[in-house]
Amino acid sequence: MLHYTTEMHEAVHVPHTHDPHIEGHFESTETVRDIVIGLSDGLTVPFALAAGLSGAVASSHIVVLAGLAEIAAGSIAMGLGGYLAARGDAEHYVSERQREEREIIERTRDEEEEIYEIFEQYSVDRASAAPVLNALKQNPAAWVDFMMRFELGLEEPASNRARRSALTIALSYVAGGLIPLLPYILVKDNFAALKLSVMITLLALAIFGALKGKLVGTGWLRSATQTVLIGGAAAAVAYALASLLNTHPT
Repeated sequence: MLHYTTEMHEAVHVPHTHDPHIEGHFESTETVRDIVIGLSDGLTVPFALAAGLSGAVASSHIVVLAGLAEIAAGSIAMGLGGYLAARGDAEHYVSERQREEREIIERTRDEEEEIYEIFEQYSVDRASAAPVLNALKQNPAAWVDFMMRFELGLEEPASNRARRSALTIALSYVAGGLIPLLPYILVKDNFAALKLSVMITLLALAIFGALKGKLVGTGWLRSATQTVLIGGAAAAVAYALASLLNTHPT
């Protein structure tokens, strides 16, 4: 008996040699999405504007002034748009939650059937789902949380989500917009500044696109190529139109 007990004791204390399973999925948070939105537009719009103005005027100073004005206006507009969108999401969540709170009281049978229907989507029969339903009925707040998440697909927004979204988008827009303008600030020759702006902005777009592709899992090369093509095409069209439509006085 002593020998058996010793073996059991040793077996219990055998160290666990298996490596823990660590999920490697990337969750695209609201902040990351806001940064992507701000940087994407911030790199593209001022770049196209600067290129277009370069095709119409010969002064880097004018390009810088117009570019800074656009960045200021664009960052405010984008930030306000992000704020309103986040506020709308929060108000929608509150409205839907209040409706669910009423329905679990006024239409209890219908809500119970919706629970069964949700589990049926995962091939869980009614008998297996019944204990979960009974547990949820003992906790109305958890029942509402469950319906919000699995019936409506809604997550509760953070309390300061709207302000944070507005600030993140606006600052990202400013950061992106200053990149194509930097050569015009440092170089007086307008054409030389344009060439330098094209090079550094396309490089920035490629890096941004590659990072975005890596984060969201769409492939860094594909994402970088798409980002560069979109930004480059916008700048090229703006420059061509400005050059074509510009008329110099005789």
